[in-house]
Amino acid sequence: MPLEIACDESGSEGEKLIGGQTGVFAHAGVRLSLEEATACLVELRRRIRSPAVEYKANHLLRTKHRRVLEWFLGPRGPVHGRAHVYLVDKKRLLANELRALAGPGIRPDDELLAAFNDVLRTRNRRDPAAGSFFAMAGNTAELRAKVGRARDARSLDPLVPAILRAIEYWSAGGEPVFPRPRRTTVAQRGPARPDRVESGIGRGEVRGFPDRSAGAGRRFPGRRRPPDRRGRIERER
Repeated sequence: MPLEIACDESGSEGEKLIGGQTGVFAHAGVRLSLEEATACLVELRRRIRSPAVEYKANHLLRTKHRRVLEWFLGPRGPVHGRAHVYLVDKKRLLANELRALAGPGIRPDDELLAAFNDVLRTRNRRDPAAGSFFAMAGNTAELRAKVGRARDARSLDPLVPAILRAIEYWSAGGEPVFPRPRRTTVAQRGPARPDRVESGIGRGEVRGFPDRSAGAGRRFPGRRRPPDRRGRIERER
């Protein structure tokens, strides 16, 4: 049986990397048994005492619950050594993509980055956004060819490399891994399972652990590696 890792993201806006609601994308993977996750949720409810049906990251991020957050992510908490958060600075990622195509001398201000983001997202080569970008970056046949190849070759959505990185990270010990996303837009929902578990905690809430880890990981420092050239950072819990 492959190792099942519960995954979820925070700050996801698809291929929109600038001008959105968030500047950082986070993807978390958590390795907890159902029993361990249930026990932790019971403890979270005891500490936070919110009447909410489902606890999410914003419960932990409230100032009054700072000590609960520190416990949750700290060395004595339930996810210490069992969670991995992949972070992407979306603006930096976009700027580095632009430099790779247009050369290191280009100055990627917000207006240029927004136009570049638009031209990479569109599949219509006659879209007005294309004219705006090339007017600012240089309307050369070489740049148009590079942008066209980049647009056709890959998606800007950081979720795809995040899932691949999760598989790489959790399978480092040689164990086969199955990352189970909380949303059904990435993978089909698995076989039907009981809707409730012991202690009155919903199974869907147990699977919400990656949401709490991803949301907290965007705001709370952990042990992390330096960002790579594309603006990606990894944090281990």
